[in-house]
Amino acid sequence: MYNPISNEFYDQLEVAIQRNIPSTIVYIQDEEKLTIKGIVKTLTMQDGKEFLILKSGEKIQLNCIFSFNGKKHKEE
Repeated sequence: MYNPISNEFYDQLEVAIQRNIPSTIVYIQDEEKLTIKGIVKTLTMQDGKEFLILKSGEKIQLNCIFSFNGKKHKEE
């Protein structure tokens, strides 16, 4: 089941996009916690799910993000 992100988190992502802030993203993929650094280029919807896309082309589902720039958004 897909759980949408909070408005506060969405606002934080929008600021990072507008200001080209280099970001550190910790997310869960296949039950493994991964960390990636990059600049968020855009947010998009695909098949009813929200994703962020980094300038590197990496695509991460928003509800899988554990923390963004040190701010926790999901419990382990």
